[in-house]
Amino acid sequence: MTTQGTEPGSDRPGGPARRAAYPPGTLRIGRVVGVDVLVRSSWLLVALLIAVLLAPRIEQVQPGLGALKYVAGVAFAVLLYLSVLLHEISHAVVAQRYGLGVRSITLHFLGGATEIDSETKTPGQEFMVAVVGPLTSIAVGLVALVLVPVTPDGLLRLAVEGLAGANLVVGVLNLVPGLPLDGGRVLRSLVWRLSGNMHRGTIAAAWGGRVAAALVLLWPLVARQLLLLPTDVFDYLMAFIIATFLWSGSTASLVSARLRRRLPALQARPLARRVVAVPDDLSVAEAVRRAQDAGAGGIVVHDREQRLTSVVSEKALTATPQERRPWVPVSAVARSAEAGLVLPADLTGEDLVRAMASTPAEEYVLVEPDGTIFGLLATTDVDRAFEENART
Repeated sequence: MTTQGTEPGSDRPGGPARRAAYPPGTLRIGRVVGVDVLVRSSWLLVALLIAVLLAPRIEQVQPGLGALKYVAGVAFAVLLYLSVLLHEISHAVVAQRYGLGVRSITLHFLGGATEIDSETKTPGQEFMVAVVGPLTSIAVGLVALVLVPVTPDGLLRLAVEGLAGANLVVGVLNLVPGLPLDGGRVLRSLVWRLSGNMHRGTIAAAWGGRVAAALVLLWPLVARQLLLLPTDVFDYLMAFIIATFLWSGSTASLVSARLRRRLPALQARPLARRVVAVPDDLSVAEAVRRAQDAGAGGIVVHDREQRLTSVVSEKALTATPQERRPWVPVSAVARSAEAGLVLPADLTGEDLVRAMASTPAEEYVLVEPDGTIFGLLATTDVDRAFEENART
């Protein structure tokens, strides 16, 4: 499964793109293809659950192991999740081939997730990044299935059989056309291709996820009443957990798509504040006076060669006492104008949000195509405009 900032608020300048650390209860175990591999603490529950459920079968094929049968169960859980990791690596590799950054691969209770920095740019890219995971799982399952007849009896054959069955099930179920499953992204790419609208594809796939959640929740009852299959409390519990996962993921995608449809209305140029440029050795008091006289809402600093050097921080400026302002140089309350703080004035929608998220700051300098300064963009103004667009 892959994620691309589909949770609510991820498209906002202050959203998850700014986070600097991994969530609590997450362990980094290494790097693969240049991507951090993380394991959630919930995986331990899976390992223990698999060990308990497999214990009778392990005892049957290899009698006399005693407590070691649980160790063998945990070993199978590790083997199974290595195949899940392979599924996620395939997502990461294809995403990287399209020039998309991959933040991390996470293994958790219900499988894995590959977190990709940005959205795919075409339906074809979306399709390929999504479909490669399930196809990898199916391929692993088929290879294991071919190996079963030539595998010696005992624990080894049990492991190969389990690997075959689990990967085939994972591959097929992941093709179910509903978000947050890979099949949901496949459906999204198809609707995107047919309609020409990415957000319409997301909404269709999100509703597919909700339908899938309802079907999963009803499955134990259908299996018992119509198919006359034996079910127990564990079946109902797992159905509830999986249905909740699908419903919450699809709902998050639905909310995000509805918000992102309004992002094109978010434009940098109309939100810009008038700006005044001052030399770096000017006092804070004089810089503020010039800004007030010019009716400017922002201050930028230049050197003796008139080159832009920094942007005055409104927060730092406000924190400077009035009595000290005549003696403090304006450069002392400014942040260096690094590349990410200087943005084209014509940025709009998701391009604007991504540019701000890549270099978190309170103020940005907007420039014209010829490099002249147009104005100052404050994050607070963008957040306010985002909220207004979301409510309308």
